[in-house]
Amino acid sequence: MIKRKQDSVLKVTESAQLMDFLMAKMGGMARSSVKQLLGQRRVKVGNAIQTRHDYELKAGDSVTVLSGRGNIELRHPKLRVVYEDDDLIVVNKQPGLLTVAATPGSREMTAMSILRDYVHRQHPRANIYVVHRLDRETSGVLVFARSPELQEYMRTYWRQLVTERTYIALAEGVFEKPEGKITTWLTEDKRNAVVYSSPVDDGGDIAITNYKVLRSSADGRYSLVELHLETGRTNQIRVHLASLGHPVVGDRKYGHGNESSPIDRLCLHAKVLSFIHPVTEKKVRFESPVPKEFNRVMNND
Repeated sequence: MIKRKQDSVLKVTESAQLMDFLMAKMGGMARSSVKQLLGQRRVKVGNAIQTRHDYELKAGDSVTVLSGRGNIELRHPKLRVVYEDDDLIVVNKQPGLLTVAATPGSREMTAMSILRDYVHRQHPRANIYVVHRLDRETSGVLVFARSPELQEYMRTYWRQLVTERTYIALAEGVFEKPEGKITTWLTEDKRNAVVYSSPVDDGGDIAITNYKVLRSSADGRYSLVELHLETGRTNQIRVHLASLGHPVVGDRKYGHGNESSPIDRLCLHAKVLSFIHPVTEKKVRFESPVPKEFNRVMNND
């Protein structure tokens, strides 16, 4: 009987970079061969796949070298996997891509459909479940669960699990105050998919956004703004910035539309998402770089 090749599990006893650790532990394996293992996504630290050769290991970490040909890598211009383990997949979404289909049965390509195909290629019975959403034209960090139970848990305890949600927006005009807190009550009209804001409690959902202006353009047309969410309501940032008279650049629904935008997109980006991992109970943090076109617009003024 032919035995199936087993995964190699290696214990870390002292701090080291992943490349150095593997070269020392894998029987004199060449540096190019170790890089190939990483490129084939055959190395896990804990229960997460790791591809960075300079990843810093700590004493007590567990490194697994997977047998076989490794995991299939997701290659798509609109979606990039930044983290995955047995429970979650975290991606960086580009603008122009819906998180999930707008209507049942839709054949439009979405982040969900791309990831579903990706996990099916790893295992035919695998599936993926949306935890939260980003608007079609909003880019940045997005999280999916690998089981319906985990999806339900994360949705139920989302506010307790999340420790930081930071967005970057290119907004119209120069703000009167360089920083502040916006608190309003939001009500969504399902008929026209528009969210309305009230400065007083009118029965809607309370929404709180903290903002800080990073810089404004010399001609006063734009401001680069950092936003921290205390709540996560539908269209919250877009509605809140519009309520201040500084809508997100390119916002057709709540602002002046793409005709006033120097780039053809809604200029909103989910930069940082930090939360308590629902299984390991450790804090994890993911950051997506600010889109180059945002800085290009600010630097051209």
